[in-house]
Amino acid sequence: MQKSTNSDIPVETLNPTRQGTGAVQMRIKNANSHHDRLSQSKSMILTEVGKVTEPISRHRRNHSQHILKDVIPPLEQLMVEKEGYLQKAKIADGGKKLRKNWTTSWIVLSSRKIEFYKESKQQALSNMKTGNKPESVDLCGAHIEWAKEKSSRKNVFQITTLSGNEFLLQSDIDFIILDWFHAIKNAIDRLPKDPSSHSRNLELFKIQRSSSTELLSHYDSDTKEQKPEHRKSLMFRLHHSASDTSDKNRVKSRLKKFITRRPSLKTLQEKGLIKDQIFGSHLHTLCERENSTVPRFVKQCIEAVEKRGLDVDGIYRVSGNLATIQKLRFIVNQEEKLNLDDSQWEDIHVVTGALKMFFRDLPEPLFPYSFFEQFVEAIKKQDNNTRIEVIKSLVQKLPPPNRDTMKVLFGHLTKIVARASKNLMSTHSLGIVFGPTLLRAENESGNMAVHMVYQNQIAELMLSAYDQIFS
Repeated sequence: MQKSTNSDIPVETLNPTRQGTGAVQMRIKNANSHHDRLSQSKSMILTEVGKVTEPISRHRRNHSQHILKDVIPPLEQLMVEKEGYLQKAKIADGGKKLRKNWTTSWIVLSSRKIEFYKESKQQALSNMKTGNKPESVDLCGAHIEWAKEKSSRKNVFQITTLSGNEFLLQSDIDFIILDWFHAIKNAIDRLPKDPSSHSRNLELFKIQRSSSTELLSHYDSDTKEQKPEHRKSLMFRLHHSASDTSDKNRVKSRLKKFITRRPSLKTLQEKGLIKDQIFGSHLHTLCERENSTVPRFVKQCIEAVEKRGLDVDGIYRVSGNLATIQKLRFIVNQEEKLNLDDSQWEDIHVVTGALKMFFRDLPEPLFPYSFFEQFVEAIKKQDNNTRIEVIKSLVQKLPPPNRDTMKVLFGHLTKIVARASKNLMSTHSLGIVFGPTLLRAENESGNMAVHMVYQNQIAELMLSAYDQIFS
């Protein structure tokens, strides 16, 4: 394709005797217009396979949208992606366990959240005046997984949010539940893991819709001079950002002064402002405070396990939810009234996990450091009767809080062993669980693997010979 020039014009058109200058100018104009059409068509040349280069828009509003399209989520991403009926059960609220209660809900999935309605969305919106607002779940940072063990129903999956809420969704129809699972998973994968970055994108989206021309003035500053009102608004924002920085610095300095001047924990305890905690206290100190030789929390946990946990598979071996265990620990340390029959402690593994944590957190283990080597030497003896007699004499020499707590604990564990056919927890299994928890050296300078073997064997012997040792 050659470029058209004036040399392409026929010679006869230049003869002034046959035609006027107007005709010549008309030919030249037509040639030039033909050249323009050829040059304009270059904007549609394929640069890549299946991709057409977009012509550059000279309109300010269109230009702002091209600049911001990679930064701000489009409106379509906030639209409804899927909706329909599913079975729903909320099993946790902010980390607090709830009783499972299945209900039929109308589920509405958008790009960043799920809403649960009691009926279809159109009917629900018409009933909004009565105050029945839908339950909304933010999908930013959420986790989705199949949860066969959470329910006897088939086709169940679980959604866990950053705020600690847990939901079960279910349908008897396989392809429906699979479609929902993949739709929600894809929505979660598209969202940022950090909710703060998602909120910033939403804020930018609002700014685009309300004031795209102000943002355009920022991006076009290198090509066009800003208008006076834009410069004023920019100076206003800069001034306020500087004042915000100074305010933050003042807050930081005040916090530093407060932290350096605050009294120590010991001072607060001496003044009675902070009470001694249950977890992490010395056993003899705790028993003196409670006027007993066995801590109240230990007896409460044992009572709860014997009431509803003796036949549970893997009792004391299976770990409970750590967040719920820490919540139970906090309540016990605040000396609040504890009711282990409450629904939030429904999982018996949370109770057993808290009991094991109590013994692990003791500054000195239930078998005192000063007796560790003596118990190890006793378990090394070849004759079983001799081992039992030596360990019995050592137990009788222990301080009353250690001896009585040990008697109550191992007496409880013998009841666990008696149900081994149902809970699958033998003497050997409980020895592995409780050996390192109740018995350890003060300085782990020796062979830890050898110590662990002796720890397990001592705990096993305390269980198998319980009647002889504590008679």
